[in-house]
Amino acid sequence: MRRPRALVLPTLPERALARLGEIAELTEVPARPSLGFTDEQLADLVIETGATVLITDGDQVRTSVLGLHLDVVASMGPPASVDLRLAAERGVTVLHAPERDSEAVAELTLALLFAVSRNIVSADREVRRGRVYHAPVHQSRVPPAQRHRGRRLTGRTFGIVGLGRVGRALRWRCEGLGMKVIVCDPFVAEATHTLPGLLAEADVVSLHVPLTEETRGLFGYTEFGAMRPGSIYLNTSRGALHDLRALVDALREGQVGGAGLDHFEGEWLDRAHPLTRLPNVVLTPRLGEATGESREELAETLVEDIARLLRGERPAHAYVPAWRA
Repeated sequence: MRRPRALVLPTLPERALARLGEIAELTEVPARPSLGFTDEQLADLVIETGATVLITDGDQVRTSVLGLHLDVVASMGPPASVDLRLAAERGVTVLHAPERDSEAVAELTLALLFAVSRNIVSADREVRRGRVYHAPVHQSRVPPAQRHRGRRLTGRTFGIVGLGRVGRALRWRCEGLGMKVIVCDPFVAEATHTLPGLLAEADVVSLHVPLTEETRGLFGYTEFGAMRPGSIYLNTSRGALHDLRALVDALREGQVGGAGLDHFEGEWLDRAHPLTRLPNVVLTPRLGEATGESREELAETLVEDIARLLRGERPAHAYVPAWRA
């Protein structure tokens, strides 16, 4: 029996790639375009390689690709762009890595919180440029400890929007810092705050909800305007959960005192975007799960599911509409 051919878009850890090579013929993409593949480019790749298995980060699969000769789409991240109903109709099994590495995402959320609240990035930049005691003229007599004066977190109120695995991993960490934690989640009984109630009380607001039609644009002018003046906003979930223009305006006006963001729509931000010029913002390029441990575990789990499927067994992490036991 001829082995399936797998087209691998993301860079997989060596051990997972070696295991995949045992069960399929591999075609790796040497260089992914900075803005990702267009629908036409990806369709051409699938056709040219004769791939029946597509390994993706989850944000590249469109309807045109599902209409080709693919049997399996295996996603390293949430397959947000995959039409699951269409995949099921066309007999394409959609596999996904298990839930996000909640511990790693929670840790990055805290890292952003510290970076924003203690002005770490701007202070580091001054030291590297030799400008610590050579500030601009209007600041020449202001010492670094005053220019970069931050805020103590102990005793502050941390508001979590969405008490899933990441939210829970973050909650006990914040409590360990001596913060009061309040939660908003309409699907969790122990989350006793409404969103307006949380925004009115929290010194820090952190988003941890999935991107759905209901949550898209969850935070806009109304929500940022309802936050406590000078509070900190964190988003390590998805960029489309907030209106970026509304956030920029809130930051400029001081309504929001600082922000830490790990996601942007399309996972890309124009270098000329006004957000990049705001000193009270820390930006990271989707680093929530960017640890060696996370990537290896997710990749190996995904490859093992592909192996199960090829053996005719039920995979552990398949979207039900696309699976026929």
